[in-house]
Amino acid sequence: MTDFWIILTGSLVATCCSILGCFLILRRMALIGDAISHSVLPGIVIAFMVSGSRDSFIMLLGASVLGLVTVFLIQLFQQSGVQSDASIGVVFTALFAVGVVLVSLNLRQVDLDLDCVLYGEIAHVHWNTWTLGGTDMGPKAVWLLGFTLLVIVTLVSLFYKQFKLCAFDPLLAAAVGIPVALFHYLLMGLVSMATVSSFESVGAILVVGMLIIPASAAYLLTDRLGLMIVISVAIGIASTVLGYAAAYVLDASIAGCMVCAAAVLFILAFLLSPTHGLVARKLWRRMNQQSL
Repeated sequence: MTDFWIILTGSLVATCCSILGCFLILRRMALIGDAISHSVLPGIVIAFMVSGSRDSFIMLLGASVLGLVTVFLIQLFQQSGVQSDASIGVVFTALFAVGVVLVSLNLRQVDLDLDCVLYGEIAHVHWNTWTLGGTDMGPKAVWLLGFTLLVIVTLVSLFYKQFKLCAFDPLLAAAVGIPVALFHYLLMGLVSMATVSSFESVGAILVVGMLIIPASAAYLLTDRLGLMIVISVAIGIASTVLGYAAAYVLDASIAGCMVCAAAVLFILAFLLSPTHGLVARKLWRRMNQQSL
């Protein structure tokens, strides 16, 4: 049963991240997940300082608030003329540094398990369960990620055309009356939600791999957004299963092996993609040379 919960948790994380990752890749904002995962540290520390409790829900709430603040600041700097990558770098390094300073000033004698919150350990997911009316309902992470996935699927399905047009051509979207800024913040809010929801399962740092790699591989395999999302989710789930199998054989980090498996699948897509693959391009050049 332990294996089932680990694979299910990893698959839920991969699915949430793979869907959102497609839109991030198209908007050239792949590192936004990395920014959020670093900049939430002050939120975790402030939540502890205010509540005096190391309860996971309180820390996750504080992290969520800082995640949204991160998105707002990045967008504010971009609108003020700062380049996108520079905005992301400035915000997440500054906020992460603030978190480190707060820890060093206020929490020196406190055993605040930041490793658990920031890095996570998916092998322990089946131990953190909750009960309802005396009935064991299973791991909290599965329910939290399941709710997150439901929200993501619902919003993306309801506003698919708007998200799609904003990703490909925001100027055209604005011209036809779509509130581009609203959908930008909505997408970033979903990314923040997915990142924070993964803290105690895969971990915020490792979830960045699932945000970027499956969607990047899918981008190489198709030119249609709908199919790209489906392929991205499939690659994410396959990475979870293959990574867990590799971790079992090698007795290595489960989350690390999952991301490594995703990287291997990306390399295969990079080499073998029918249109963008390295092998396909070389064959096309050779055929053109022969025809000449």
